[in-house]
Amino acid sequence: MHLNSLLLPRGNRTERMAERILVVDDEEQARIPLAMLLRREGFEVRDVSSGPLALAECASFLPDLILLDIMMPGMSGFEVCRRIKATPETRLTPVVLITGLTATEDRIEGINAGGDDFLSKPIDFNELLARTRSLLRLKQITDELENAENVLFSLANSIEARDPYTLGHCERLSEMSARMGEKLGLPEEQITALRRAGTVHDIGKVVIPDAILLKPGPLSEEEELVMRKHPVVGERICAPLRAFRLVLPIIRHHHERHDGSGYPDGLRGAEIPVTAAVLQLADVYDALTTDRPYREASSREDALRIMEEEAARGWWDRDLLDAFRAMIRNGGASVSRSFSKGAK
Repeated sequence: MHLNSLLLPRGNRTERMAERILVVDDEEQARIPLAMLLRREGFEVRDVSSGPLALAECASFLPDLILLDIMMPGMSGFEVCRRIKATPETRLTPVVLITGLTATEDRIEGINAGGDDFLSKPIDFNELLARTRSLLRLKQITDELENAENVLFSLANSIEARDPYTLGHCERLSEMSARMGEKLGLPEEQITALRRAGTVHDIGKVVIPDAILLKPGPLSEEEELVMRKHPVVGERICAPLRAFRLVLPIIRHHHERHDGSGYPDGLRGAEIPVTAAVLQLADVYDALTTDRPYREASSREDALRIMEEEAARGWWDRDLLDAFRAMIRNGGASVSRSFSKGAK
């Protein structure tokens, strides 16, 4: 069943939440009927005639799905798709590439551009509708996961806000540990995990009473036992998100020590995931170089000297600390040794 045969009056349809669809085609006789049919199916639709207009509409309309013609003058659909997928705000928005091209290399270019599906001209509207609804269901699931992540990040930020001395700590830690991961040559997915972990690593402190969390002096033995629960609690809070599978080991193990004297599991040496070890070095350095109720911030060199003394006691991996020191002193200069092989 093709588009022209469907331009007939229809009765009322069951109301549904209006998902937003952007139709992009330079040919008005193809674009307008398609937009009309989708509106009659209950979708909120906008249509534009060029690539630049599509990119502008993405920023303002925030579509849930984009139907994109490939063959357009000026900016092609391939280029539009590449830009959509390269933009953080729209990279997860499904893009259906509509084309009269049948060559395999054109399909491959569409896949490389980030296209999520293809439709061939002339368009069969029933096929279009089935593919559209399928991709919109996937988009809804993606949005729900993203919302869950945002809730966790908000909770983590609220925990940080409980202590005025740690203001900005999570942001600094996220940036510093991710930069360290890049210098070590870690895989991109582990660098992403480090960025996320920098924000949520202490989310388990939601169960720690303020009397312990904000205590200006040393903790008692009982208070220390309560504080040591937060990595396990944090892991449990974040565990339902499958997208956090590489973040969970960082949360749980960012207080382990190289000699096995850390917590919660007493891991030692290579048993400690390299991402957790990276984040911990950044965590210690940031704590030493910011003011605390019981002491003033240390200088960069004093902080590195203290960390070197701790490494001599067996707390930190010396090679990793050497790489971290090089990064700090050189402001992001290349680290000579790669930890990408064998990284957990």
